[in-house]
Amino acid sequence: MSWDELEAITTDIRPVEQQREDLARLCLRVFTSEDGQKLLKWLRLMYVEVPVAVPGTDPSHAFFAEGQRTVVRDIEARIQQARNL
Repeated sequence: MSWDELEAITTDIRPVEQQREDLARLCLRVFTSEDGQKLLKWLRLMYVEVPVAVPGTDPSHAFFAEGQRTVVRDIEARIQQARNL
């Protein structure tokens, strides 16, 4: 790869920031509707408000459960971000 090709890869940060804001607004629209609130409540009950590790289960289950929690928390964080825009 030449130096010119490397310089051509340089991207503008603004489009990435705009994409993040658009995604946050999308989460706000989807999850603040009546159905969206019900779905988010269910996601929280199923994946956040449960034990991460249960005695007798494989320890790797905790990593899997934490990943599920992270998805729900990410959605909630994006909703809050959109409210602050």
